[in-house]
Amino acid sequence: METSIDVGIIGGGPAGLSAALLLGRAKRSVVVIDAEQPRNRVTRESHGFLTRDGIAPGELRRIAREQIGAYPSVAFVEDTAVSVTGADGEFTITTAQGGLYRCKKLLFAVGMKDLPLEIDGLADVYGKSAFVCPYCDGWELRDQPLVLIAKGPRALHMAQTISGWSRHFTICTNGPDEWSDEEREELRLHDVPVFSSPIQQIVSVDGMVQHVLLEDGTSIPCRGIFFVPLLVAGSELPKSLGCQTTDSGTIIVDPSGKTNVPGVFGAGDSATDKYQVVMAASLGSMAAAAINGELLAEDWNRGEPLLP
Repeated sequence: METSIDVGIIGGGPAGLSAALLLGRAKRSVVVIDAEQPRNRVTRESHGFLTRDGIAPGELRRIAREQIGAYPSVAFVEDTAVSVTGADGEFTITTAQGGLYRCKKLLFAVGMKDLPLEIDGLADVYGKSAFVCPYCDGWELRDQPLVLIAKGPRALHMAQTISGWSRHFTICTNGPDEWSDEEREELRLHDVPVFSSPIQQIVSVDGMVQHVLLEDGTSIPCRGIFFVPLLVAGSELPKSLGCQTTDSGTIIVDPSGKTNVPGVFGAGDSATDKYQVVMAASLGSMAAAAINGELLAEDWNRGEPLLP
């Protein structure tokens, strides 16, 4: 059975939900297609979102969907979009369960996916005492002994950033550091301990890290870890439609969320490297306003009467 709607949203995280809210309030018919497997499901709490600081990610989504339920033109479908065809004004989304949704505009809010965590023990602590964003989780680990797992220029940036929350941190590069002599000297001047031996294991109890054990036998006690995740695009569907992406898979969009493909928009983690819940929600709202603006302009230009 085929359903015709104004906007198809693929992805039901903060970006997709924020877009659905605004579009619902604009009286647009919308379907939000989401497989209910968010990247942040391993995280106990989300931080930095005004009025929702410390909320569990699942609870944030539940409240959002409950509130969006006040707008009957928005529907939620627990499914996976497997293909998208068509062009501006006549896109067709096909789902894994055989659903067909014809929509005028399309929003990709598909996020990013973590590649498997190859360090032994890292999966046990991820989201409990190992994190990727100091702005999201640095407060809970303030002034604690930390280990930063990173190499290359990003390690230097991470060290500078984390110093605002704790001065007690060690860098583990898990192999060659990939630094220039100038970068090594900068870390030396700031008395940052650095270990390049590969990590053998992260030892933890109930998800709380106790120490990082290196292959050379070094044991580094710590109470928290920050690391640089390896990410890939949450979906290949944007590329299948011809959307331009960066080398890391991020959809290239303008400030309103428009891609290079007419009628196609991107928002949230899939369209920025600023991975924060409040940023994703903001981008979703801006994309929704741009989508509605296009639909309004198209209706207006067709010369349809304002009154029946």
